[in-house]
Amino acid sequence: MAQTAQVQWSKDKTPPHDDDLEQAALGSLLADNEAVTAAIQLHLRPNDFYSRANTRIYEAVLSLDAKGLRPDIQTVVQELKQMGKLDEAGGASYVSSLTTVIPSSANIDYYAQMVKNYSLKRELLKVASQISISAYDDSKGSREVLEEVQNKIFVLSDEGQVFSARKIREVLRETIELLDTVMKSKNPITGISSGFEKLDQMTSGFQRDEFIIIGARPSVGKTALALNMASDIAFHKKIPTAFFSLEMSDIALVQRLISSEAMVKAQNLRTGFLSADDYRKVVNSMSVIYEAPFHIVDMPNMKLLDLRAQARKMRSQNQVQIIFIDYLGLIGHENNSLPRYEQISEISRSLKGLARELHIPVVVLCQLTRDAQWEAPTLAHLRDSGSIEQDADLVLFLNREQPKKNKKDKEDENPQPVDVIPTDLIIAKQRNGPTGVVKLEMVTKYAKFAPLSKENT
Repeated sequence: MAQTAQVQWSKDKTPPHDDDLEQAALGSLLADNEAVTAAIQLHLRPNDFYSRANTRIYEAVLSLDAKGLRPDIQTVVQELKQMGKLDEAGGASYVSSLTTVIPSSANIDYYAQMVKNYSLKRELLKVASQISISAYDDSKGSREVLEEVQNKIFVLSDEGQVFSARKIREVLRETIELLDTVMKSKNPITGISSGFEKLDQMTSGFQRDEFIIIGARPSVGKTALALNMASDIAFHKKIPTAFFSLEMSDIALVQRLISSEAMVKAQNLRTGFLSADDYRKVVNSMSVIYEAPFHIVDMPNMKLLDLRAQARKMRSQNQVQIIFIDYLGLIGHENNSLPRYEQISEISRSLKGLARELHIPVVVLCQLTRDAQWEAPTLAHLRDSGSIEQDADLVLFLNREQPKKNKKDKEDENPQPVDVIPTDLIIAKQRNGPTGVVKLEMVTKYAKFAPLSKENT
């Protein structure tokens, strides 16, 4: 853990605060018991007050509320005496004076929010001071300092969020409007289509706010499937899409995309041995790909904080509506001292939170344990952490039987590769829909998935 810097305020400037607002907030709490509930719901904390006396008084108010007692001048003074902090709170006379400075306790929301606003500004100044100290510390690398900064800013951002409850009539109104829109469109796909009709029928598409897992053993085709989905979404539906690649370079990904889109062998693309017909297909596919709202983030050794920051940026600047991440096991955690399963648990929860924060589907690829090598995968085969299956809204597994070798293949040291491989896409978990199996086939030379043809059923 980084050593906390000792922060000293500038001698020329007083830290941001407003004594009158702090006194008005406390006076409201002493005059109106409902104001205490409002302040707590607004996440007003003792350290949000700049004055030590005001901090102590608010601590007494919270202590009384926790005991089920109504805070007023007499009870607060008595509580401060029991806490041994009456002198720090300015004495009984100061507590009594607070109820004379409030125009109306009905304004507690405003008072509390302004107190928090000044508190946040002071915390930002502390962070700025700590950044300066860390930047001069030769024992720290620039990346380490940057990660510290991002973490502190994220903590402040989360602390500054105010959560409120809504009456069911408000939510009901939005639900009816959504239902009305769906009925008028007569389209059962309410989310983002995956490009696979049977899967969309069972899921209604990838839904916003959802954390989606695509799991498979190595070399079964999870990257190919994700690219097939992402390319259909971006190339043909023109929906802004981001693909985070932690394993393959951006050029290797684009080669795969061209191969799949143009139906040209990937090997020929890599070696440059293209026929005139293949070259024409590649050129035609490039015109489609060039205009597509498809964004590739090629960053090996990506840390969770980097990923979250980049995702927010893509959502804000490029309006991406779905994110693919290849793959979960390669996402780094800032605290390497934690056991890997704890790191994966935190990463999983964070990506689930990211989907809800950005209001879009986040699709994450995941390796399966070795146990799944000889059997159909289940939720228990998700690698490194059981929290993945708990966090995920939708879990898809790719599964295919190992090609059976015939007698000739056994004698042949270099058997011919299988061009088309039947593959099951298993819906192992769906929070709001059915589970089941979608029959696909993978055309290996193009790394392209398609519905299983009748001749292979």
